[in-house]
Amino acid sequence: MKLLAILIAAALGYFLGSVNFSIPVVKMFLGKDIRTLGSKNAGLTNTFRCAGKKCAVFTLVGDLLKGIIAVSLSRWICGLLNAGLAPDNDTHYIGYIAGLFAILGHVFPIYFGFKGGKGVLVGIASFLMVDPKVFCALLAIFIVIVAITKYISAGSIIGAAFCPIATLLMAWFVEGQSFGRSFLYMLLSLPMAFMVVFMHRTNIERLKNGTENKFSFKTSGTAKD
Repeated sequence: MKLLAILIAAALGYFLGSVNFSIPVVKMFLGKDIRTLGSKNAGLTNTFRCAGKKCAVFTLVGDLLKGIIAVSLSRWICGLLNAGLAPDNDTHYIGYIAGLFAILGHVFPIYFGFKGGKGVLVGIASFLMVDPKVFCALLAIFIVIVAITKYISAGSIIGAAFCPIATLLMAWFVEGQSFGRSFLYMLLSLPMAFMVVFMHRTNIERLKNGTENKFSFKTSGTAKD
């Protein structure tokens, strides 16, 4: 049953994650492909800068919802199958799997030629559903880094990098889970964190070179996401 739950979570996560909202939203409102504008990234920041606030809001809501639905539905099905961990039927682990594949779907969407965004919003939504405490910790890190540096990419990268250790510490010390189960959660969070950081590799280069754009509430058509 656990294998079946994992396969269902992977499929649900990927196919829901592949619904990359910035692409149809920008197409509907502007008649353009967001992947041809600005940084050519189908993500929230590029959508905001190149397509405006209205498109950004629809993208934000849609990309958050698909992560929430993927994790929630997968964990619910896992619970029905009685495929959780230990006697308490803990379905945490299935949430990480659904979240990872939702990120993969967002980055490589089957509906849009496998060319999507960077997966930050989906990862955020997934962690909100899997572990709200870890989500709050990572959100705090993101806000502090962006407030200090004005770089959204820096906040996303550093937040993702802290994700595994925050997962371990929160489960072990705050929630009182065994070290073994806490360590498992950390291992399951590693691929999600790696994907987000890896998809920001061009941003890392621009941060090193001092050419990364800082965040502002102004929109333009030539931004680098």
